Amino acid sequence: MARDIDEKKKRKALRKLRKAAERADANGTELSDWEKQFIEEVEERVETFGSAFSDLEKGSADEPLSMLQQVKLKEIDKKSRGKGGFKRSRFSKSKKAPIRSPRSRDIHEDIEEDTPQKDPRATPKLVGVKSSKQDVAKSAPAATPSRRPAFRVIEGGKE
Repeated sequence: MARDIDEKKKRKALRKLRKAAERADANGTELSDWEKQFIEEVEERVETFGSAFSDLEKGSADEPLSMLQQVKLKEIDKKSRGKGGFKRSRFSKSKKAPIRSPRSRDIHEDIEEDTPQKDPRATPKLVGVKSSKQDVAKSAPAATPSRRPAFRVIEGGKE
C-alpha cells in the first residue's frame, strides 16, 4: 500500500541515492556489497511504493526514507566523497575517559590495629628466680594496663 509522498521529496531521495553510487564509482571508492545492495533496494522501493519503509514509527509519514535510512545514506555519501568512513557511535568521546576509583569501599580501611608491631628480632629477657617475696615484689615491673583481647571466649555456650 503506497502512501502519499510529495513527488519533490521522492525525486530528491532518488537523486541522493544515485549521486552517492555514481560518485563512489567516479572517485574509485569501493562500496561494500551491503552498501550497494542497500542503495539498489531502497531505490527500487522508493520508485515502486513512494517510500522505502512501511513502519511509521521509524520515520515521518510524508518522508520517502526512514530516519535510519537517511543516516546510512549520509554515511555512504560521505564515504563516496572521500571525507572519511563511518562514525561508529554518536556518543563516542574524542578524549580518553579519566580513570575513576571504584565506588565500593575497602573493608580493611575500618580495622584499627590494637596491637603494636613487635620487632621479630628482639629476644626475650631472662629473669632469674628470686626466693623471697619482697625481692620478687621489688623486681616485678609495675602493673601495665591490660589490653582488651581481640578474641574473647564466653563461658556457658553449648553444653
